[in-house]
Amino acid sequence: MDNLLSMDHLSKEDIMRIIKRALQMKAGNFRPFQERKYIANLFFENSTRTKTSFEMAESKLNITSIPFDVNYSSVSKGETLYDTCKTIEALGADALVIRHAETEYYGQLVGLGIPVINAGDGSGSHPTQSLLDLMTIYDKFGTFKNLNIVIAGDIVHSRVAHSNQQALERLGANVRFSAPPEWIDHGMGVPYVNLDEALGEADVIMLLRVQHERHDVAARFTREAYNRDYGMNRERYGRMKESAIMMHPAPVNRGVEISEELVESEKSVIFEQMKNGVFARMSVLQEILGSVE
Repeated sequence: MDNLLSMDHLSKEDIMRIIKRALQMKAGNFRPFQERKYIANLFFENSTRTKTSFEMAESKLNITSIPFDVNYSSVSKGETLYDTCKTIEALGADALVIRHAETEYYGQLVGLGIPVINAGDGSGSHPTQSLLDLMTIYDKFGTFKNLNIVIAGDIVHSRVAHSNQQALERLGANVRFSAPPEWIDHGMGVPYVNLDEALGEADVIMLLRVQHERHDVAARFTREAYNRDYGMNRERYGRMKESAIMMHPAPVNRGVEISEELVESEKSVIFEQMKNGVFARMSVLQEILGSVE
Protein backbone atom coordinates (compact mmCIF):
# COMPACT_ATOMS: atom_id res chain seq x y z
CA MET A 1 0.00 0.00 0.00
CA ASP A 2 1.51 3.32 -1.09
CA ASN A 3 -0.73 5.70 0.88
CA LEU A 4 -3.79 5.64 3.14
CA LEU A 5 -5.93 8.61 2.16
CA SER A 6 -9.52 7.43 2.58
CA MET A 7 -11.50 4.24 3.17
CA ASP A 8 -12.38 4.31 -0.54
CA HIS A 9 -8.78 3.30 -1.23
CA LEU A 10 -9.10 0.06 0.77
CA SER A 11 -10.71 -3.13 -0.46
CA LYS A 12 -12.72 -5.33 1.90
CA GLU A 13 -9.73 -7.65 2.00
CA ASP A 14 -7.41 -4.76 2.93
CA ILE A 15 -9.73 -3.70 5.75
CA MET A 16 -10.04 -7.18 7.23
CA ARG A 17 -6.28 -7.81 6.98
CA ILE A 18 -5.52 -4.57 8.83
CA ILE A 19 -8.18 -5.24 11.51
CA LYS A 20 -7.12 -8.83 12.16
CA ARG A 21 -3.45 -7.85 12.35
CA ALA A 22 -4.37 -5.06 14.78
CA LEU A 23 -6.16 -7.57 17.03
CA GLN A 24 -3.08 -9.80 16.97
CA MET A 25 -0.93 -6.83 17.89
CA LYS A 26 -3.30 -6.00 20.74
CA ALA A 27 -2.73 -9.53 22.01
CA GLY A 28 1.02 -8.87 22.00
CA ASN A 29 1.86 -10.70 18.77
CA PHE A 30 4.22 -8.29 17.03
CA ARG A 31 7.88 -7.40 16.76
CA PRO A 32 9.33 -3.92 16.19
CA PHE A 33 11.08 -3.00 12.96
CA GLN A 34 14.70 -4.06 13.06
CA GLU A 35 15.74 -1.36 10.60
CA ARG A 36 15.15 2.15 11.90
CA LYS A 37 12.23 4.02 10.29
CA TYR A 38 11.46 7.75 10.51
CA ILE A 39 8.02 9.35 10.41
CA ALA A 40 6.97 12.99 10.72
CA ASN A 41 3.55 13.66 12.23
CA LEU A 42 2.27 16.90 10.69
CA PHE A 43 -0.78 18.07 12.60
CA PHE A 44 -2.16 21.36 11.33
CA GLU A 45 -5.23 20.91 13.56
CA ASN A 46 -5.26 20.17 17.28
CA SER A 47 -5.40 16.53 18.30
CA THR A 48 -5.00 14.45 21.45
CA ARG A 49 -6.03 10.88 20.61
CA THR A 50 -4.93 10.62 16.98
CA LYS A 51 -1.56 12.33 17.39
CA THR A 52 -0.65 10.61 20.64
CA SER A 53 -1.78 7.17 19.46
CA PHE A 54 0.31 7.51 16.30
CA GLU A 55 3.30 8.47 18.45
CA MET A 56 2.67 5.47 20.74
CA ALA A 57 2.23 3.15 17.75
CA GLU A 58 5.48 4.42 16.25
CA SER A 59 7.32 3.95 19.52
CA LYS A 60 6.08 0.36 19.91
CA LEU A 61 7.31 -0.47 16.40
CA ASN A 62 10.73 1.15 16.93
CA ILE A 63 9.90 4.01 14.56
CA THR A 64 11.44 7.40 15.32
CA SER A 65 8.89 10.24 15.36
CA ILE A 66 10.32 13.45 13.91
CA PRO A 67 9.04 16.45 15.91
CA PHE A 68 6.99 19.00 13.96
CA ASP A 69 5.23 22.03 15.41
CA VAL A 70 3.28 24.05 12.87
CA ASN A 71 3.60 27.19 15.04
CA TYR A 72 7.39 27.09 14.71
CA SER A 73 7.55 25.94 11.11
CA SER A 74 7.98 27.86 7.86
CA VAL A 75 4.24 27.54 7.29
CA SER A 76 4.06 30.83 9.21
CA LYS A 77 6.25 32.34 6.47
CA GLY A 78 3.93 31.19 3.70
CA GLU A 79 5.50 27.83 2.84
CA THR A 80 3.08 25.59 0.96
CA LEU A 81 1.99 22.21 2.28
CA TYR A 82 3.72 20.54 -0.66
CA ASP A 83 7.02 22.28 0.06
CA THR A 84 6.79 21.44 3.76
CA CYS A 85 6.26 17.78 2.93
CA LYS A 86 8.90 17.74 0.20
CA THR A 87 11.39 19.27 2.64
CA ILE A 88 10.76 16.57 5.23
CA GLU A 89 11.06 13.92 2.52
CA ALA A 90 14.43 15.40 1.48
CA LEU A 91 15.60 15.26 5.11
CA GLY A 92 15.04 11.52 5.21
CA ALA A 93 11.55 10.74 6.50
CA ASP A 94 10.10 7.40 5.38
CA ALA A 95 6.45 8.50 5.63
CA LEU A 96 4.20 11.37 6.73
CA VAL A 97 1.13 11.35 8.96
CA ILE A 98 -0.91 14.48 8.18
CA ARG A 99 -3.98 16.13 9.65
CA HIS A 100 -5.15 19.26 7.86
CA ALA A 101 -8.22 21.50 7.92
CA GLU A 102 -8.58 21.43 4.14
CA THR A 103 -10.74 18.64 2.75
CA GLU A 104 -8.70 16.43 0.38
CA TYR A 105 -5.52 18.38 1.10
CA TYR A 106 -3.60 15.39 -0.26
CA GLY A 107 -4.51 16.43 -3.79
CA GLN A 108 -1.71 18.99 -3.44
CA LEU A 109 0.89 16.31 -2.77
CA VAL A 110 1.15 14.66 -6.19
CA GLY A 111 4.86 14.20 -6.82
CA LEU A 112 5.74 13.41 -3.24
CA GLY A 113 8.00 10.36 -3.09
CA ILE A 114 7.06 8.98 0.33
CA PRO A 115 3.77 7.58 1.67
CA VAL A 116 1.10 9.77 3.27
CA ILE A 117 -1.25 8.53 5.99
CA ASN A 118 -4.29 10.77 6.28
CA ALA A 119 -5.02 11.57 9.94
CA GLY A 120 -8.07 13.64 9.04
CA ASP A 121 -8.83 16.12 6.26
CA GLY A 122 -11.42 18.81 6.98
CA SER A 123 -14.89 17.29 6.70
CA GLY A 124 -13.61 14.60 4.34
CA SER A 125 -12.06 11.37 5.62
CA HIS A 126 -10.46 9.92 8.74
CA PRO A 127 -9.43 6.40 7.69
CA THR A 128 -7.46 5.36 10.77
CA GLN A 129 -10.35 6.42 13.04
CA SER A 130 -12.62 4.30 10.89
CA LEU A 131 -10.25 1.34 11.15
CA LEU A 132 -10.11 1.53 14.94
CA ASP A 133 -13.91 1.81 15.05
CA LEU A 134 -14.23 -1.24 12.79
CA MET A 135 -11.70 -3.10 14.92
CA THR A 136 -13.77 -2.34 18.03
CA ILE A 137 -17.00 -3.54 16.41
CA TYR A 138 -15.38 -6.69 15.01
CA ASP A 139 -13.77 -7.48 18.38
CA LYS A 140 -17.23 -7.30 20.00
CA PHE A 141 -19.39 -9.08 17.40
CA GLY A 142 -16.96 -11.13 15.27
CA THR A 143 -18.72 -9.99 12.09
CA PHE A 144 -20.17 -6.96 10.31
CA LYS A 145 -22.79 -8.81 8.31
CA ASN A 146 -26.34 -7.66 9.09
CA LEU A 147 -25.33 -5.54 12.09
CA ASN A 148 -27.64 -2.55 12.55
CA ILE A 149 -25.53 0.54 13.05
CA VAL A 150 -26.83 4.05 13.73
CA ILE A 151 -24.43 6.99 13.38
CA ALA A 152 -26.00 10.00 15.09
CA GLY A 153 -25.20 13.69 15.28
CA ASP A 154 -23.33 16.19 13.14
CA ILE A 155 -23.29 14.12 9.94
CA VAL A 156 -22.63 16.88 7.43
CA HIS A 157 -19.38 18.02 9.07
CA SER A 158 -18.17 14.58 10.17
CA ARG A 159 -15.27 12.85 8.45
CA VAL A 160 -15.88 9.94 10.86
CA ALA A 161 -19.44 9.44 9.56
CA HIS A 162 -18.28 9.54 5.95
CA SER A 163 -15.41 7.08 6.45
CA ASN A 164 -17.38 4.61 8.56
CA GLN A 165 -20.42 4.57 6.30
CA GLN A 166 -18.26 3.77 3.27
CA ALA A 167 -16.56 0.84 4.96
CA LEU A 168 -19.40 -0.62 7.02
CA GLU A 169 -21.79 -0.94 4.08
CA ARG A 170 -19.17 -2.73 1.99
CA LEU A 171 -18.60 -5.14 4.87
CA GLY A 172 -22.30 -6.02 5.06
CA ALA A 173 -23.62 -3.83 7.88
CA ASN A 174 -26.89 -1.89 7.73
CA VAL A 175 -26.00 1.76 8.29
CA ARG A 176 -28.50 4.47 9.20
CA PHE A 177 -27.93 8.11 10.11
CA SER A 178 -29.74 10.29 12.64
CA ALA A 179 -29.23 14.04 12.81
CA PRO A 180 -30.82 17.42 13.43
CA PRO A 181 -32.38 18.64 10.14
CA GLU A 182 -29.65 21.19 9.39
CA TRP A 183 -26.88 18.58 9.79
CA ILE A 184 -28.26 16.09 7.29
CA ASP A 185 -26.00 15.30 4.34
CA HIS A 186 -28.39 14.61 1.46
CA GLY A 187 -25.62 13.53 -0.90
CA MET A 188 -24.60 10.32 0.86
CA GLY A 189 -27.60 8.15 -0.04
CA VAL A 190 -28.04 6.81 3.51
CA PRO A 191 -31.49 6.59 5.15
CA TYR A 192 -32.11 8.87 8.12
CA VAL A 193 -34.02 7.62 11.13
CA ASN A 194 -35.36 9.00 14.36
CA LEU A 195 -32.91 7.94 17.07
CA ASP A 196 -35.70 6.99 19.46
CA GLU A 197 -37.28 4.71 16.89
CA ALA A 198 -33.97 3.06 15.96
CA LEU A 199 -32.72 2.29 19.46
CA GLY A 200 -34.52 -1.01 19.91
CA GLU A 201 -32.91 -2.70 16.90
CA ALA A 202 -29.49 -1.05 16.85
CA ASP A 203 -26.43 -3.17 17.63
CA VAL A 204 -24.16 -0.11 17.58
CA ILE A 205 -25.02 3.49 18.43
CA MET A 206 -22.20 5.78 17.35
CA LEU A 207 -22.58 9.32 18.67
CA LEU A 208 -20.65 12.07 16.88
CA ARG A 209 -19.02 15.10 18.43
CA VAL A 210 -20.83 18.42 17.96
CA GLN A 211 -18.12 20.37 16.15
CA HIS A 212 -18.28 23.79 17.76
CA GLU A 213 -15.19 24.93 15.84
CA ARG A 214 -16.88 24.42 12.44
CA HIS A 215 -20.16 26.25 13.05
CA ASP A 216 -22.11 28.27 15.62
CA VAL A 217 -23.82 25.54 17.62
CA ALA A 218 -24.77 27.81 20.50
CA ALA A 219 -27.07 29.79 18.20
CA ARG A 220 -29.17 26.66 17.65
CA PHE A 221 -28.83 24.47 20.75
CA THR A 222 -28.21 24.65 24.45
CA ARG A 223 -26.27 21.72 25.87
CA GLU A 224 -29.37 20.43 27.62
CA ALA A 225 -31.60 20.78 24.56
CA TYR A 226 -29.21 18.89 22.29
CA ASN A 227 -28.86 16.05 24.78
CA ARG A 228 -32.61 15.89 25.26
CA ASP A 229 -33.50 15.91 21.56
CA TYR A 230 -30.54 14.22 19.83
CA GLY A 231 -28.09 12.83 22.38
CA MET A 232 -27.69 9.72 24.50
CA ASN A 233 -29.31 10.20 27.89
CA ARG A 234 -30.36 7.77 30.59
CA GLU A 235 -33.82 7.21 29.14
CA ARG A 236 -32.47 6.33 25.67
CA TYR A 237 -29.65 4.26 27.14
CA GLY A 238 -32.20 2.15 28.98
CA ARG A 239 -33.91 1.26 25.69
CA MET A 240 -30.76 -0.03 23.98
CA LYS A 241 -30.46 -3.76 23.31
CA GLU A 242 -28.69 -5.68 26.06
CA SER A 243 -25.94 -6.66 23.63
CA ALA A 244 -25.61 -3.23 22.00
CA ILE A 245 -22.58 -0.97 22.34
CA MET A 246 -22.26 2.80 22.43
CA MET A 247 -19.36 4.44 20.59
CA HIS A 248 -17.95 7.95 20.16
CA PRO A 249 -14.80 9.07 18.29
CA ALA A 250 -14.06 11.61 21.07
CA PRO A 251 -13.40 14.12 22.43
CA VAL A 252 -16.81 13.84 24.06
CA ASN A 253 -18.75 16.97 24.93
CA ARG A 254 -20.01 15.49 28.20
CA GLY A 255 -23.64 16.32 28.80
CA VAL A 256 -24.18 17.10 25.11
CA GLU A 257 -23.78 14.03 22.88
CA ILE A 258 -23.75 11.75 25.93
CA SER A 259 -24.92 12.36 29.48
CA GLU A 260 -22.00 12.64 31.89
CA GLU A 261 -22.79 9.48 33.84
CA LEU A 262 -23.02 7.32 30.69
CA VAL A 263 -19.61 8.04 29.15
CA GLU A 264 -18.03 5.15 31.08
CA SER A 265 -21.16 3.02 31.44
CA GLU A 266 -21.32 -0.73 30.85
CA LYS A 267 -22.34 -0.46 27.18
CA SER A 268 -19.84 2.27 26.42
CA VAL A 269 -16.68 1.23 24.53
CA ILE A 270 -15.35 4.76 24.11
CA PHE A 271 -12.10 4.27 26.00
CA GLU A 272 -11.65 0.83 24.43
CA GLN A 273 -11.82 2.58 21.05
CA MET A 274 -8.99 4.85 22.16
CA LYS A 275 -6.91 1.86 23.27
CA ASN A 276 -7.60 0.12 19.97
CA GLY A 277 -6.40 3.21 18.11
CA VAL A 278 -2.80 2.41 18.98
CA PHE A 279 -3.00 -1.10 17.53
CA ALA A 280 -5.02 -0.12 14.46
CA ARG A 281 -2.38 2.49 13.66
CA MET A 282 0.44 0.01 14.31
CA SER A 283 -1.20 -2.27 11.77
CA VAL A 284 -1.48 0.58 9.25
CA LEU A 285 2.16 1.51 9.76
CA GLN A 286 3.20 -2.07 9.06
CA GLU A 287 1.00 -2.08 5.96
CA ILE A 288 2.58 1.15 4.69
CA LEU A 289 6.21 0.58 5.64
CA GLY A 290 6.44 -3.12 4.88
CA SER A 291 6.57 -6.31 6.91
CA VAL A 292 8.15 -6.37 10.35
CA GLU A 293 11.07 -8.79 10.42
